[in-house]
Amino acid sequence: MSDDHFMVDGTLIEAWASLKSFRPKGEKALERPTDGDPGNPTVDFHGEKRSNKTHESTTDPESRLMRKSRGKEAKLCYGAHFLMENRNGLLMDLQITPATGTAEEEAAEAMLKRQAHKRIRPRTLGADKGYDTKGFVSMLRGRKITPHVAQNTERRGGSAIDGRTTRHGGYEISQRIRKRVEEIGGWIKVIGGFRKTRYKGELRTQLAGWFVGAAYNLLRMAKLLPQMEAG
Repeated sequence: MSDDHFMVDGTLIEAWASLKSFRPKGEKALERPTDGDPGNPTVDFHGEKRSNKTHESTTDPESRLMRKSRGKEAKLCYGAHFLMENRNGLLMDLQITPATGTAEEEAAEAMLKRQAHKRIRPRTLGADKGYDTKGFVSMLRGRKITPHVAQNTERRGGSAIDGRTTRHGGYEISQRIRKRVEEIGGWIKVIGGFRKTRYKGELRTQLAGWFVGAAYNLLRMAKLLPQMEAG
């Protein structure tokens, strides 16, 4: 593997909990009518404001209410974050976090620190527009990693990526390779069956994620070995 160029991305994994379980914190189960079916009651949330600050799931309190983008329905989720090595497309790290909205940047930094402990220090790190923030770009430059982050010119205050990065040909190459890490997210959901976790809690979901990530790498290596032998 190369330790020069890496890519980071994130997605949402549905929690093993329904929206009916998302109740005000401290509420007792008997405070809501069960309409004669306590196992699956009819719940009317019309007119009720719900947020992660005031509510939590009684089934999986570590899950968070989150929507992928505007116009999408909110679901109870965890965040899944990937670190990929560019040359062979191998998954270097997979981290599960609560879906907080800022977890992508925090998880990326945590995964880079784990690689540093193994003496792997990337020269560049690619990412999509969601990572184009001053804090994240400054963190990468502080670690002497060139930020190959896609520019978000619509962000208030403009993009944190400037000509120091975009003028080099490697930046454009990273943008083309970026779809590979997105394919990892698609694979673990569609093929790996990890669109929705079967476990409650962050630690159990993390363990399941490692198994799915290992399966992805095994299949990826099986495809790479004949190419290496031919070379």
